[in-house]
Amino acid sequence: PMCSTPVDPWESFNRRMFAFNDALDEAVLKPVAVAYRDHVPELVRRGVDNVLGNLADVWSAANHFLQGKLQTGLEMTSRVVVNPLVGLGGVLDPATEFRLPRRSEDFGQTLGVWGFGPGPYVVWPLLGPRTVRDSFGTVLDLQFDPSRLPPTEAGRYATAAVGVLNTRTNLLSASELLNQVALDRYSFLRDAYLQRRLDAVYDGAPPMEVFEDDPEDDKGKKK
Repeated sequence: PMCSTPVDPWESFNRRMFAFNDALDEAVLKPVAVAYRDHVPELVRRGVDNVLGNLADVWSAANHFLQGKLQTGLEMTSRVVVNPLVGLGGVLDPATEFRLPRRSEDFGQTLGVWGFGPGPYVVWPLLGPRTVRDSFGTVLDLQFDPSRLPPTEAGRYATAAVGVLNTRTNLLSASELLNQVALDRYSFLRDAYLQRRLDAVYDGAPPMEVFEDDPEDDKGKKK
């Protein structure tokens, strides 16, 4: 029998959405991503990934500044300037070689830094796993997505499709490994997502959990 946890009170709904997304992925996204990986030269795929990443760096830089991270915000801003100027319009990534690594930040992380708790875990159709906080953050993130840049509706849809394809292709190895090791893929992905987001908000150094002693145990010790 299914028993929801405090972080996942909507587990029944979430599992249904997970199954829906999984079926859509198996039927459409994964086969297209595999064909893209197998038939498009790696140099071209890396160029697409670099261009999309460089466009996304603009919003990441803004979130660094919103979180009060001046130094990394300036480094991310430098990436946005260096790659288009020196890297063939962003097709190459010389900024990383110049010791300006990509440190992606989104508005969900910014809300976490501002003190907003994550709230319950939720799985949305198409968008996938989020917390309530990250769901609100995604609403603003989408306003600054690279797919918003083309002037025509067709161009925006095409850019969004390329972005989804690029992301799914980058996850192929991880998803194949997951299928081999996880007994319950839903629980595994939920726990991994929540831990990753916690680490992201605290830059890899989340506070230690404090466990209170069980009052019943204390009584037992006194007897």
